[in-house]
This record gives sequence, C-alpha cells and structure tokens, in this order.
Amino acid sequence: MVSEYASNGHNTERISGDLSPSERFLQELLEPADIQLNGCRPWDMQIHDPAVADAILARGSLGLGESYMEGGWDCQRLDQFFHRVLRARIQDKVKPSRALFHTLKARLLNRQTGQKAWQVGEHHYDLGNKFYGAMLDSRMTYTCGYWKKAETLEQAQEAKLDLICRKLGLQPGMRVLDIGCGWGSLMGYAAEHYGVECVGVTVSREQTAWAQQKYAGLPIEFRLQDYRDIDEQFDRIASVGMFEHVGRKNYGTYMDVARRCLKDDGLFLLHTIGTREDASGSDPWMDRYIFPNGELPTISQISRAAKGRFVVEDLHNFGADYDKTLMAWQENFKAAWPDFRYELGERFYRMWEYYLNACAGSFRAREIQLWQWVLSKEGVEGGYKRVS
Repeated sequence: MVSEYASNGHNTERISGDLSPSERFLQELLEPADIQLNGCRPWDMQIHDPAVADAILARGSLGLGESYMEGGWDCQRLDQFFHRVLRARIQDKVKPSRALFHTLKARLLNRQTGQKAWQVGEHHYDLGNKFYGAMLDSRMTYTCGYWKKAETLEQAQEAKLDLICRKLGLQPGMRVLDIGCGWGSLMGYAAEHYGVECVGVTVSREQTAWAQQKYAGLPIEFRLQDYRDIDEQFDRIASVGMFEHVGRKNYGTYMDVARRCLKDDGLFLLHTIGTREDASGSDPWMDRYIFPNGELPTISQISRAAKGRFVVEDLHNFGADYDKTLMAWQENFKAAWPDFRYELGERFYRMWEYYLNACAGSFRAREIQLWQWVLSKEGVEGGYKRVS
C-alpha cells in the first residue's frame, strides 16, 4: 500500500531546516554525490515520510528501495540519482547488518540449485508476454543492445544479435545451442539470416509458449529445461543474459556443461552482466523483488571457471550501451503503463521504475559491466579474428 505521504500528490514538501537527526546524517552521506534532501534539482531526493532516513540507514539498499516503493520518497530523475550515488561510492559508507548476512548467505549456500533455478522464471520472466512485449523490441530481446551505429532500440537489438552471429562465425547447416534462450530472439535471427538450426533451453513457461508460436516455421527447438541436463554436441553455443542466474557455486558446472556440449572446433559466446566487486553477493532489494537468487560474476570468477576448460579468445566490454538500453525500456514502460495500471497497481509501477533506473544509473557509473566472452576448447589455430 502506497504511503499516505505519497497519496496526496506529494504536497508534504519539507525544507532542510526541518530535517530530523537521521535525515541530517543521511544528507551528510550524500554530500559527496552532490545530492540534497528536498532540493530542487532533478537528482535530489524529495522526502515525504520522516521514517525514510532510518529505513535507509538500518537496511541499506533494501530500505532505500522499499521506501521508494511505498511512496516515502521521490526523485525526478532516478537514473541520475543512482549514477551520482554509485559514482561517489556512497554504498560503501552504509553497511547494514542485513546486507552482510545476505553476502554471507550468497557465499556459503548454493542458491541456484536445479530446483531453485525455476524460481526466477516464475517470479520475473513469467510476468506476462503482453507486459514484456510493450517494453521490449519486436523480437522481445531482454538483454543489452549494441548502440555503436544504432539510433533506435530495434536497431540496437538487431545489431547485437548480428554481432553475436558474426563473432561465432555462423555458417548454414550449423547446429547452435542457446543456453537461457529467453523469447528466442537470437535463435530466430540466426536461423533467418545465417541458415542454422537451433536448440534453446529456458526455465520460463511464458517465454517458451510465445517463442514456439513466433518461430513455428523455423528449424528451432525450444525446451523447458535446466541447463545442467543438456548432454549433446553442437557446432556453436551462445548464452546471452543467463549467466547472471547461475551463481558462483555452479560456475564450474556451467562451464563443464558448455565444454561437453561443444564440438572440438566450436566456439562458445558468453554474454553476461558483471561487476568489479569480488564476492559481493547480490543486491538485497534486487534479489527480493526482481531476480531471486541472481548473482553478478566478476572477471576473475569467470576466468577461474574457464581455466582448464576453455581458451579465452576474446573479451569485449560494452556496458555503457546497457544504460541506453534500459532508458529505452523505461520510456516504453512508461508509455504503455495505462494498459497495465489496474492489473499491476501503483506499487508495481514504482518497483519497476526503480529497477530500470537503478540499473541504468549503475551502468552509467560503470559500477557494473556487460561482457561478451568468446571461448574455444583448445584455441583457434592461427588465432581468433576479432569482430566488432
């Protein structure tokens, strides 16, 4: 239920002189980011509920996100707010005990077992094809676009799909595995433009139903299956935006699956979001409300998992492009919201707005990255020819 402070059009403006001791402490924390409480700039926080500061100081990321969902505070440009907060590394100054517990849990427990792998499909990806269709491009590509020459979301997503196909050196007649295929955008594009046959696995029933209908006339097989159960060989393997759900306890197993399924002369492209903070676990708010059991890898973690299994042929970082992609999704989401308002409600709107803008700000601050790795089993003879 949205806070009473947000229900009257946010007419409870308060000036800095009215700040409580907790709010004054929060203001001091935010000073390096040049963010003011109840200031007049687009990135300033507008506090409607005096309990917001205590929630943030006690629960960190979780308190910040939940108090926003409840209408306790607002910001005209959330993306700019998060860019400033993360660029100034304010998060390092707020370390609540719950965040520490969450990090330890991620380190010690395997939160991405075969049984738990289905949770993210049910919680996030099965929100509804109509909802995602309104936010994404026409192929329902729910990963970072490639904006090198693109001017629209549609162009950026097609450029990304083509980049992957060219990096893999696809040729007619090849058999391709897509681990975590989503709505099948890569397989559909590859089958249409490169003449390949594809097999894709996903843990989302909604994605599978939509994709099977969309690509009914193409040589594509969609399987509702956990990646650990795949045991057949392919000329090429791609995994786009799925590794974030694997978890550090399973990185080695994931690489073992890819190696056993890849032919000796094949290539494997891994497209994943990553972070520079080793062993940091996942964000508590994001874990609870958006991606259950998700975890962003680091370069060192991926390298260790690939060690002895693959040769790293190429590593490409275009994380800044995810900022543009997320802002395009945010624009589409806001434009389509009247169609979903009564079904999903105001709290969902604030949650999703927070999610998209927080991620955009994180990529803009370069706190998180987008990597494409090209891997081979024994090394490409004569060297891999880089594609961009």
